[in-house]
Amino acid sequence: MTYILLNLMFLFTAILFLPKKLSRPRRAFWVTLLVVIVLTALFDPVIIALGIVDYDITKTLGILWFGAPVEDFFYALYSVIIVPLIWHRLGESSHATKTV
Repeated sequence: MTYILLNLMFLFTAILFLPKKLSRPRRAFWVTLLVVIVLTALFDPVIIALGIVDYDITKTLGILWFGAPVEDFFYALYSVIIVPLIWHRLGESSHATKTV
């Protein structure tokens, strides 16, 4: 399996958790995304250089950003999307059980 296929599985998971009504992302989303992308750009090359994490280059797109495969940045993006979506869904389910 390639890393891009793994990213598509993350995307599919995010779609499953999308709320019925979508709103425009708020400022907090963009600030969080910026922080997570910067941290990924800073620490991914370090953990790759130290040999903590390694990638099979034949399974990447071959595009490196700050020394890390571009696919690694998709995980940062998805974390900023999926965590609030799951939090929202869990909140919805707890409200549903309280009102019944």
